[in-house]
Amino acid sequence: MGRPPTRPSRLRDGFYIEVRTKGSNSAIKLRSETREEMTNSAEHYSKTKEVTVLGEYVNGKPIDK
Repeated sequence: MGRPPTRPSRLRDGFYIEVRTKGSNSAIKLRSETREEMTNSAEHYSKTKEVTVLGEYVNGKPIDK
C-alpha cells in the first residue's frame, strides 16, 4: 500500500453544493453544470439532509458575486 494523497483534489468548473446527513461531520460535494441544476439538487436533498450552497467554482477557486 502506498502513502495517501496529502494535496486536496482540484474542483472542476461548475456549481457546487455540500450535502451532509443531519448530525454528521462528514460531507460530500456535488457538482452541477448550471445554477438551475444546482438549485434543483439543493431543494431535492434539503428534504432529508443538511445542504450548504458553495456557489460557482472556476479553476478550482470560488467566484465571488
